[in-house]
Amino acid sequence: MNFEEHAAKPLLDAAGIAVPKSRLVTSAEEASSAAAELGACVVKAQVPAGKRGKAGGIRTADTADEAAKAARAILAMEIGGHGVERLLVEERIPIAREFYAAVLSDASAKSPVVLFSTLGGMDIEDAAAKDPQALSRCVVDIREGFGQGEAEEMLGGLDLGLPSPKRSIGFAQAGDEASGVAKTLVALYRLYRQRDAELIEINPLALTEDGGLVALDCKFTLDDAAIPRQPGIAALGARERLSALEARGRELGLQYIELDGDVGVLANGAGLTMATMDAVRHLGGRPANFLEVGGQAYTLTKSALELALANPRVKSLVVNFCGAFARTDVMTEGVVTAWEELKPTIPVFFSIHGTGEEEAVELLRARLGMEPFDLMDDAISAAIEAAR
Repeated sequence: MNFEEHAAKPLLDAAGIAVPKSRLVTSAEEASSAAAELGACVVKAQVPAGKRGKAGGIRTADTADEAAKAARAILAMEIGGHGVERLLVEERIPIAREFYAAVLSDASAKSPVVLFSTLGGMDIEDAAAKDPQALSRCVVDIREGFGQGEAEEMLGGLDLGLPSPKRSIGFAQAGDEASGVAKTLVALYRLYRQRDAELIEINPLALTEDGGLVALDCKFTLDDAAIPRQPGIAALGARERLSALEARGRELGLQYIELDGDVGVLANGAGLTMATMDAVRHLGGRPANFLEVGGQAYTLTKSALELALANPRVKSLVVNFCGAFARTDVMTEGVVTAWEELKPTIPVFFSIHGTGEEEAVELLRARLGMEPFDLMDDAISAAIEAAR
């Protein structure tokens, strides 16, 4: 369960991690009133999606009128497939430096992992690529825990201070920031454990000009299995918001997730579907959806195709079937029948292997005059090229 920023920050505050003063609003008028109270501020869209800033969903305002103007613009937006209904108006914090801090459940390590980077305000993957030495990682033995000593050890060697001109006029002493960051990491880990989180991320964690630390943005994900253990906060989690196509998929009993690419994907089984999507990205394309027809859903192939084609961003489609228990000829017949009825104008590319393969190939040849590709990558490459 994901928490929007306005719901996550009170958890940080209760854990002893400073957050800006803020007001949750739903209109431009309320944003204006909040800005009049808070002064120079930041107006932020509250949606369960990332990259709000790049989408224009985070804007600064110096006056109440500017806050109202920003609020009107953001409330008219759609970010990550979600309409903006609420805004967080926050006091603007003077920033000297930006850090990154997180605690997450790492499946490969089978342990909690604490992350810290001196390059905040950007994706952690980008930060690690830009300067690997700026990122520190600590795999925590859950039996031993994570305390001040472990935190200070993982921060050793990192430059955490204010720029020297500001330090020289008395803003902070060397070493103060390291101690403060270590305390923040310990508090973050304690919150992670107490609240059964899968992820808590602060990005950026701002170092202010007086040497203080403030969480300017926060992600919090609660382990779904722990919801009964956390009744006090579970109600604060973001209710799942589905796009119209995702809601339609759920009604049909199909696993459909809408993405922002232009290459439609239809495959059987979650594993093959994800492998197909990964191959689309690897070969330079952008998948438009996750859509699988595994298990009993393989009889719903016709409905699945209709769903995939209903996305206006789809410019081409790759169909990747590999049958064992599920028969590829049954799935292919569903696609062929739907194709004949819908008569779409976008190109489609097939890769078919496994049980019923010969019958499936004959269906394609006889009714659509198409030939499947022998290799999945060739079908995907053709679909990517057609989408350009």
